[in-house]
Amino acid sequence: MGQAGRESRSRHKLLVAALIPVLAVLAIRIWLVEPVTVSSDSMAPTIPSGAVVFLYKPAAAAGWVRNGVVVAFASPVDGRTAIKRVIAGAGQRVAIRDSELFVDDVAVVETFIDHSRIDGTYFGPETVPAGSVFVLGDNRGVSIDSRDFGAVPLTAIQGTLLTGQK
Repeated sequence: MGQAGRESRSRHKLLVAALIPVLAVLAIRIWLVEPVTVSSDSMAPTIPSGAVVFLYKPAAAAGWVRNGVVVAFASPVDGRTAIKRVIAGAGQRVAIRDSELFVDDVAVVETFIDHSRIDGTYFGPETVPAGSVFVLGDNRGVSIDSRDFGAVPLTAIQGTLLTGQK
């Protein structure tokens, strides 16, 4: 084999060596983890606007969506990625009385909520339909969430956040 053949093979090996890490990063981003920039104050102070969080995509398919978990989904309002906390699942009854959350008539302790910012808030009661979850922002006073657009179908959940969990 001549000099030209060896150089061509060397370039080919170099190209393959450079492509493998690029393809690995691309595969991880497509199927496993995706960075998402938070675009609103609806989860503050837990997750402030402008923060970068990581969305774990297989969690939605694996059934990891449960009460207390922070999820991402396409907002029914504007189609952008929305980040909210799952409050209740299918068949559960949700109500807010004077800013206190009740699920199935049991008060939920929410240490991540600043109740002084949401005094006088009332909602429901409402039962979550099958195949859906009820989501709320931690900053209830400014959040547009299931109180506004209804329960979110499990099929719409893009994944769970690797940060900001309960």
